[in-house]
This record gives sequence, structure tokens and C-alpha cells, in this order.
Amino acid sequence: MRKLDFPHLYDKNTTCTLCRAHFTTKKLRSSFIRIDYSDSDFYSHYRSETNNPLLYYVTVCPECGYSFSEEFSDQMSPSSRRRLTDHVSKRWTKRNFSVQRSMDMAVSSYKLALYCAELKLEKHASKAGLNHRLAWLYRSAGDHEQEHRFLDQSLNEYILSYMNEDYEGSKLTDMRILYLIGELSRRTGKEKQAIRYFSRIIEHQHRSPEKGIIEMAKDRWQEMRAEKALSAQ
Repeated sequence: MRKLDFPHLYDKNTTCTLCRAHFTTKKLRSSFIRIDYSDSDFYSHYRSETNNPLLYYVTVCPECGYSFSEEFSDQMSPSSRRRLTDHVSKRWTKRNFSVQRSMDMAVSSYKLALYCAELKLEKHASKAGLNHRLAWLYRSAGDHEQEHRFLDQSLNEYILSYMNEDYEGSKLTDMRILYLIGELSRRTGKEKQAIRYFSRIIEHQHRSPEKGIIEMAKDRWQEMRAEKALSAQ
């Protein structure tokens, strides 16, 4: 295919951390991204699902199958390298993900990255982000069962990340991860846990400059109180 066939995509040069192969992966040009609105867990609804950057979030090495996101560490221990080589590379059938991706291809890339993240012992924050974005993809496809499954897995990883403080140095802040734990708890039916985490944000609101997150936590907390009052009638 000629590059002009997909003007919304561009090639990004990449080097595989595992096998050191050089290859290109597709990314979406920011000028083609159009957002209609966002959900309370930060998922953006795009006007065109073809121009959804989530489709290209994961990079897949065509030579060895190692799959990763930008949040993955570039460091790889000898034991992690052995596990990835034994369980991924040696079983890999060469496949090119540097094309315009379908939903099925994107989902496959996320599941490959989650498998690699487990073998590599990636941070819980990285695994939480992968699970959360995969849940968003299923939401966009209207698959509520799979969305709920990966929201739940994401929630568990966010909690472990918060407990181990391995989100430090990432885009996550104390308030943001507390909010995400509360919001994903709410979305997966864990109401008491959701209220507990939203309350933590509200209790410490004067110590944080993240006013937007604080207001969102207040809104969710009020919504849950209103819903509880209605159900009690």
C-alpha cells in the first residue's frame, strides 16, 4: 500500500528491546483526531473509530513478537529476557502490525502486550493502563462483558500500583490514581470501595492543585449518594 492510501497514519521508527530488530510502527496523526466527548474514567469518544489512537497504542515487533507500550521500561533483566524468548519469541509466527489496524488486530496487540508485561514483570501502573485502554476498546465496540472484565483487571492493577507506589515517575499522580481506583470501583459495582477512595480525595482536596480531579470525585460521590437515596425509597 502506498503511504497516500492512509494519510491519517505515519511511520515511527522503533527498535525492539528484546531482539534489537529495527522496524516501523504506525501511529495516528494528531490532526486527524476529533473527540466528541469524554467519559468519567477519561475515555474519549472519537468521531471516527478509524481515527482512534487507541488502535495504535501498542507496538508489536514483527520479528520476535515482543509487544509493548511507551509506558514499558527499556530495562530488561536476564531472567525476563529468557522468559520472553522462551514463551513469546520461540513461538512467534511473523506478523506485521504496521498497517491500518482493525479492532480485532488492536485487541490482539493489547493481549500480546499484557502477556509480555506479565513475563517481563512490568510495573503495575503499566499493566493497569493496558487493561484500562483495552476495556475502552471493548466499550467502543459495545461489548459490555469484556469491558467489565478488563475494567476489573485494570482496577486490581491500579490498587497494586498505589500500594507499591510504582506509578511514581509516570503520568499518574496521587490524586489521579485515587480517582481511577474510585471510578473503576464504581463502574464494576464495588460501591463501598468507590466511596472510600473518593472520600480520600475530598479529605485531602486542600493539599492538591488538581482541582479538576477533585471536582470529578465530588461529582461521582454525589451521584452515588443520589442513586442510593433513590434505591432506598
